[in-house]
Amino acid sequence: MTAPEQRPVADDTMSDRPVVLQLTDVVKTFPGVRALDGVQLEVRAGEVHCLLGQNGAGKSTLIKVLAGVHHADEGSITWQGEPFAPANPQAAMRAGIATIYQELDLVDDLSVAENAFLGHEERRLGFIRRGAMAKRTREILARLGHPQIPPRRMVHALPAAGKQIVSMARALSHDAKLIVMDEPSAVLAHDEVGNLFRIIRELTAQNIAVIYISHRLEEIREIGDRVTVLKDGRTTAANLPARTTPTRDLVNRMTGRSIEYVFPPRVEPEDPETLLVVENLTREGEFEDASLTVRKGEIVGIAGLVGSGRSELLETIFGARLADSGTVTMDGKRINTVGGAVRAGIGMAPEERKSQALLLGEPIYKNMTLASFSKFATVGFTDTGDERAAAAKVADSLELRPLNIDRAVRTLSGGNQQKVVVGRWLLGGTKLLLLDEPTRGVDVGARAELYQVIHRLAESGVGVLLVSSEVPEVLGLSDRVLVMREGHLIHEAPAGDLDEAAVLDLVMAGSLLAGAEEEAA
Repeated sequence: MTAPEQRPVADDTMSDRPVVLQLTDVVKTFPGVRALDGVQLEVRAGEVHCLLGQNGAGKSTLIKVLAGVHHADEGSITWQGEPFAPANPQAAMRAGIATIYQELDLVDDLSVAENAFLGHEERRLGFIRRGAMAKRTREILARLGHPQIPPRRMVHALPAAGKQIVSMARALSHDAKLIVMDEPSAVLAHDEVGNLFRIIRELTAQNIAVIYISHRLEEIREIGDRVTVLKDGRTTAANLPARTTPTRDLVNRMTGRSIEYVFPPRVEPEDPETLLVVENLTREGEFEDASLTVRKGEIVGIAGLVGSGRSELLETIFGARLADSGTVTMDGKRINTVGGAVRAGIGMAPEERKSQALLLGEPIYKNMTLASFSKFATVGFTDTGDERAAAAKVADSLELRPLNIDRAVRTLSGGNQQKVVVGRWLLGGTKLLLLDEPTRGVDVGARAELYQVIHRLAESGVGVLLVSSEVPEVLGLSDRVLVMREGHLIHEAPAGDLDEAAVLDLVMAGSLLAGAEEEAA
């Protein structure tokens, strides 16, 4: 006899802590879209409350309501026992709620201290007190465990992990009691995530609450206390224990189906034709003597830590960076510019899709036809009907939701924006697709759909060269895997001959050996 299914129950281990934030039946409507449809959320002091949901579930809208960017149409929000409706982001910050967005909102050409106190600079008689700001920034950085970051260093000189620390310093400069973190580990290398978690634990030990948004369920297990799940703008589960709620239950509540890493079955490409040949490609300080090939219909994955040179290698192959030496050949043609790459049939979906791949203010159909615009133009005039029809067909095949090709791309969730970028190359007659972190910030449902898209492309004869920080993704998608460490391609093998532990051992070995040498010295 089959035992009845056990349903997850709310976690009451936090009940002794005071509730600092309470959302009840919160509604937010945009033209044609009910983004939040009666959301419930409870956050207690000193807890890490994880927020889960598919792209388009309402997470981003909810964050912006808390941050004062949007205003709720219905429902109630209380903050520290008082009604809360911030007029703008500055009001939310003054009230003690700080938000760290996935795309960090820092000013590269200002210093660390200037970013930390941006908008509330310390002044005396109208003059900014830079010395006082630097001193307070130094104290906050020490509190975050990073006293080595100079307050007067320009932010553009910092790595991604350092910029994230500056965003946290900005939050603490406002004496925040609640910090909302949107995909904070997405830009971090494997070894930097542990330091992020250490900082979060120190913040919660000071009774600061954290709302943690991530698509990586293993992170939620490690750092979270309770979980609330959103689906289609509604709360489908609230206050579940983060460490013990079964993954299948969480996924079901996010998607209505059980999906984790679901990779379509792969068939070995039969066509031996080589599309891409990279020989001894070098960019000083980024990567050296990189050589690889991609065949027609083959998926080749590159695994490596952030900073290993993976993204720079892809951008150089695409012609967006100029190589110091070496060659890139596509179908026998030398490639050294973006225009030449596109004409040869190479497309690229970059890691930073918002800043590098999309016209955020333009509608979906214009973004999709950007690389194939000439196909829809005759004697200088565009056939908008054909352009829209082609974009609509691709959008439907990618299950873009909502299916409204006139909608501005900036209003889409991260996963749907990524579909628009991939869809652009489906229209362009692409022979080789370069994918840099194709599922970064994408929920498990949209992730599985993107995996299907990538495999369909390969089955149609398109070669794929992809980079991902998630080793299971590289192994599950690829026919062949290259491992990159500190600017060098150090290993190549069929994906079936590798496992996650072996790849992690290869990509981490350089850092571990360096650490051992430092200790010996």
